[in-house]
Amino acid sequence: MDEMSDLLEQRVRKLQLLKKEGINPFPNDFKVSHTSKEVFERCGSLSNEDLQRFEESFSLAGRIMAIRDFGKAAFIHIQDREGKIQAYFQKNILGEESFQFFKRFDIGDYIGLEGRPFRTRTGELTLQVHRFRLLVKSLRPLPEKWHGLTDVETRYRQRYLDLIANPRTKEVFLKRIQIIQRIREFFTARGFYEVETPMLHPIPGGATAKPFKTYHNALDMELYLRIAPELYLKRLVIGGLERIFEINRSFRNEGISTLHNPEFTMLEFYQSYATYLEMMEMTEELICSLVKEIYGQFSIPYQGKQVDFTPPWKRVRFEDSLIEIGGLPPEVLREPSKAIEVAKGLHLELKKGTSHGRVLADLFKELVEPHLYQPTFVTHYPTAVSPLSRRNEENPDLVDRFELFIAGREIANGFSELNDPIDQRERFLRQISERGEEVDASLLLDEDFLLALEFGMPPTAGEGIGIDRLVMILTDSPSIRDVIFFPLLRPER
Repeated sequence: MDEMSDLLEQRVRKLQLLKKEGINPFPNDFKVSHTSKEVFERCGSLSNEDLQRFEESFSLAGRIMAIRDFGKAAFIHIQDREGKIQAYFQKNILGEESFQFFKRFDIGDYIGLEGRPFRTRTGELTLQVHRFRLLVKSLRPLPEKWHGLTDVETRYRQRYLDLIANPRTKEVFLKRIQIIQRIREFFTARGFYEVETPMLHPIPGGATAKPFKTYHNALDMELYLRIAPELYLKRLVIGGLERIFEINRSFRNEGISTLHNPEFTMLEFYQSYATYLEMMEMTEELICSLVKEIYGQFSIPYQGKQVDFTPPWKRVRFEDSLIEIGGLPPEVLREPSKAIEVAKGLHLELKKGTSHGRVLADLFKELVEPHLYQPTFVTHYPTAVSPLSRRNEENPDLVDRFELFIAGREIANGFSELNDPIDQRERFLRQISERGEEVDASLLLDEDFLLALEFGMPPTAGEGIGIDRLVMILTDSPSIRDVIFFPLLRPER
């Protein structure tokens, strides 16, 4: 029998013995008066003399993370939702029977206790326990002797252990929660309504990506998990909701990497009577406020480098970036054959009939994007790769669109929305024709959206921000899996 199986069997026997003695190992009637943090806030600044006059007793509950047994006395550390605190058990205070019962507890068990604060000889704030209860009998020991869980695969598969063993993990996810709360407050304060749109789409649209397919039995129809909420949010704008946002999941049946998870969180927002310029200003204001609140300054570390969010952020036109940052000759922008030649030289995979704009976008991703480490808005993309964006008034081959890059990866995509239904239909059809005979569900014509657009959508600008990637940067996390509670993984064999 291996060590883990032996420990499990020992704890199961303890559980059975507790039940045989009439002790409920899983009660649910213990009342908590304070958290560990609240105890430190109340008593952390008090001297030992002050604590000797302190008569209030605290009731806490948490998981036992460490036990130090000294025979007739013992120290434990318990961990609750807001931190850890030490507790002291003395035989002469608790009595023989209670103290011996305490000695049957294991690391990992949940305990409820009542006690008064004092300081040990080393000055550590501690609770002198005068009453306690077993709240949960754990059957498996915590990993790595409770000093941390280091195996990355286990951390992702058993996130609950990661959260217990690694304070850094809990800190990251608490920051993620805080970021999303602040985003909601930011938009609500500006008159935006939070809305929800369907996850199941009859036609996946709003982006070019491979969807997950499912089937609804009662309606006898194929459906797709949404790849983006955009087209439904625009329907709401058409219906008169002029300022809306949604924070929710999207799904793309594509590769997995440090930047990609098949299930991810997006923020999308739309504002009528605004342009892509206002979207850039709002994005800069939003992210700067998040950085300042979390760090208290604009320059923060990310993977060994500093990212400086001090506004205003750099802005560069798409075509200029290819020359200035990508080092391409100007003729690549004018001559499709030159662009294809450069792309092939870089061993980029080009499909037959790929438009000039698409080739330039591929070159941008290869030559420019990795160098955009400081916050940078790239504007005026080719119309050929922006089927939902409004054409630029001065140059119809370009659109009023931007993407935000931080630390060499795309964080946001926004534009003045195309609200001409005829132009929109033509662009959808052009997208489909460029695929040739290849069938791609994401490029099917969404007649219902086009019908809605024909009723008239006000001048509008919109944007999508990848929450997971933003959280990665704001928590100095190297992988998207580090900021998603339960990332998708291949099943263990």
